[in-house]
Amino acid sequence: MRHAAAVPPGSYQYEKHFYPRVLNAQLHPLVSFFLNLSNERIIHRYCHLNPQVIPPVLDRVLRYQPQYFHWAGSDLFNVTTETGDQQMVVIETNSCPSGQKSMPLLDENQEQGGYGRLMRDVFLRLTDEAKGIEGGLAMVYDKNPMETTGYAAAMADVMHEPVWLVEFYDNDPNPPVRFENGLMHVRDAEGAWHPIRAAMRYVTQRPWSRIPPMTRTVILNPVLACLAGGRNKLVAAKAYDLYNAELSGTGLQIKTPYTIRDVRKVEIPLWMKSLGGYGVIKVPYSNAGQGVYTITNERELDEFMERDYKYDQFIVQSLVGNSSWSSRSGTGRYYHVGTLPSKKLNIFVADLRMMLCSTGEGFRPLAIYARRSRLPLTESLDGTENSWDMLGTNLSIKKPDGTWDTDTQRLMLMDRKDFNTLGFGVDDLIKGFIQTILSVIAIDKMATTLVTKKGKFRRKLYRSLNTDEVLLNEIIE
Repeated sequence: MRHAAAVPPGSYQYEKHFYPRVLNAQLHPLVSFFLNLSNERIIHRYCHLNPQVIPPVLDRVLRYQPQYFHWAGSDLFNVTTETGDQQMVVIETNSCPSGQKSMPLLDENQEQGGYGRLMRDVFLRLTDEAKGIEGGLAMVYDKNPMETTGYAAAMADVMHEPVWLVEFYDNDPNPPVRFENGLMHVRDAEGAWHPIRAAMRYVTQRPWSRIPPMTRTVILNPVLACLAGGRNKLVAAKAYDLYNAELSGTGLQIKTPYTIRDVRKVEIPLWMKSLGGYGVIKVPYSNAGQGVYTITNERELDEFMERDYKYDQFIVQSLVGNSSWSSRSGTGRYYHVGTLPSKKLNIFVADLRMMLCSTGEGFRPLAIYARRSRLPLTESLDGTENSWDMLGTNLSIKKPDGTWDTDTQRLMLMDRKDFNTLGFGVDDLIKGFIQTILSVIAIDKMATTLVTKKGKFRRKLYRSLNTDEVLLNEIIE
């Protein structure tokens, strides 16, 4: 029977919360320079390179104060078009992002790194909303113990009180977390239940099946942020469209691959044909690279169609491939810039994870890392390839027993060694930062529309946005 364990102040141990290769890594000077740029300098630089963007407009974007989505990470692809227009495009935005364990310290005298910054700049401020609520603090998770234990220890230090650390898994017949009238309680080793006034959540697998969208306990981030797009790619696509419409005429736009939403399984071959036979199919509610299928030939499409899936709806996106094989769509063709050629002249697909948080002064970058594919891009396809090995970058591996492992060999750090192979400059990082901010704002705005004036979840509105009955039946309140 699982139970919560108390993490006291003073228990943070630097070497336990970072990958071994990160412990002695030195942050690349260019990345350090970017992380130390003020938002004012970022705005001035971006508007200088994009004169159609008015500085006060971008300033308002960077100063935006989210109501629900305070901490996020976007996965971005560095792409170019047939005419050489290089862009950062958003692949997805995550409401429980990993990244701290992969991030070399910005300041070697601050061993808590981004763990401490998130607690000081975000969590401490959010706990003001919990005044008047009796209870302790908690860190609840179902994945990533290296980071979640780091957050718990940093939380205890910043808040000057013990923090309950508790595993909270999907389908646990006797879970150590429960909600009573919207207030979280956790169970200790003796079986006693303790109320929680504020918590951080790293619950990633169908979190809405265990945690209500709205709670009295202040949670970073609430499950509402997942439903609004932080763990729902279908609703995220709608949120991006709505915010892009609001941004019309400002010169700002969330850039994504061409996306078809609300697709039934039987319709998928038709949409794939419209994209020229190349595309990406996504189960909208999966994460960690699960439920994503790259299609480059009839065999891969047939294999997808032969499988059974839990949910009724999918999204289909244009595939970002090589210059000679990418999806055709109304927005043109994107193809991967990729890594710099290796000594064997191989170019690998790489993504960029940009993690940020909302401070009292505005959004700030928190951690950055990159991941590359298993196999290099090929110039042409003969139909025998496993396209995921060339295009998939996620490092998470789900084992048969339901636990997770990580393929760290493909992790690319922001250190002096790995960063150079990515070919990024400061302007690329700035573009990725702004794209991440825009996607976070879009999802937060969607989240605010899903709450009534009395603070209740608007289930009927959500049903109109996402008609998948399987998902709707999973959401508890």
